[in-house]
Amino acid sequence: MNDNHAVKQDEGLFRPFFKLIIEHINLWVNGLGKASILVYSTVVSIFTPPFEYSLILKQLHIVGVRSFQVVLITGTVTGMIIALQSFYQLSETSTEGMTGAIVSVSIVKELSPIITAFVLSGRIGASITAEIGAMKVSEQIDAILAMGVSPAKYLVVPRLIGCLIMLPVLTIFADAWGFLGGFVIAVFLLSMNARFFVNQFRTGLLLNDIIIGSVKAAIFGVIIAFVGCYKGFAVKETSGAEGVGRATTSSTVMSLLLILMMNFFLDHLLYTVLGL
Repeated sequence: MNDNHAVKQDEGLFRPFFKLIIEHINLWVNGLGKASILVYSTVVSIFTPPFEYSLILKQLHIVGVRSFQVVLITGTVTGMIIALQSFYQLSETSTEGMTGAIVSVSIVKELSPIITAFVLSGRIGASITAEIGAMKVSEQIDAILAMGVSPAKYLVVPRLIGCLIMLPVLTIFADAWGFLGGFVIAVFLLSMNARFFVNQFRTGLLLNDIIIGSVKAAIFGVIIAFVGCYKGFAVKETSGAEGVGRATTSSTVMSLLLILMMNFFLDHLLYTVLGL
């Protein structure tokens, strides 16, 4: 009897744990289904007229022009840090002359797309979630549906196209200013020859590197837009401002995690599988 009673007690202890796991699995599957529906409706809406050019131009301005200053600052500082750290690390093996090439490869291939995406996920992704979440709470999205307008076409498509186009553009500007930051540190602080640094930078820079960085940035832009829109639509009407705040935080965290995982997948695909 005591053994049976102990077994029943153990089952009683584990039951809430298994129930919690099942609830999380259900939530994950439900969220995956809603995300798939959003992706499908967005892709269909992209190729279905009428095309909202004014909304797209507005998002290009918001994503690109308004983010230009912060991207240039982060790109410049990144180039300065990479040049400084590379020089001191390479000087231990008397190969500090390769600083320009290290700056080139590090910035163009990896750091500019990643850091630009991180900055935009915190600035644009959170803004998208907050804006759509506020519309959901105030029942504006229900009003859009009542007028026979697709929320995906009116809200998601312009933001998706804006991020898809402007992330690669901002990444290229971050590359250029990263080079400038590395050049300033290498020449004026570390007393390297300017022409030698530029030649090393050009030696390490290939056209494939720019293409790979731009492809990564475009995919990161799609992630930022979709996650921001999905989290905004997932806000419940009754959650109020608190729900919008939670969705905004969740959107930024999810975007960062997906960008890191996608970066690993793209590196493996482009370098190992495709041999680029």
